[in-house]
Amino acid sequence: KADARIREQADARTETVDARHAVTLARQASHLYVARGRKFRHINMNTERLSNADLTGLITGRSGTLRAPTLKRGKTLVVGYSDELYDELFG
Repeated sequence: KADARIREQADARTETVDARHAVTLARQASHLYVARGRKFRHINMNTERLSNADLTGLITGRSGTLRAPTLKRGKTLVVGYSDELYDELFG
């Protein structure tokens, strides 16, 4: 819906991101949005202090790799998919 350009795209089936790297990505973000089904959670990474284990549980799947889809826009990281979240963030 949004007029957006994709600068970099990776296929999660062939280019996996392990839990350690996923946590590093999350720690570099100012805002983390995690979608699961119809629900989503916003975490302000500048004010909320989550342990690495908590972050790993939020952003990785059963395989222990970063969940897909994952989008990075500036200092915002979006993990998972939710129509409501995408509408809120990207209009």
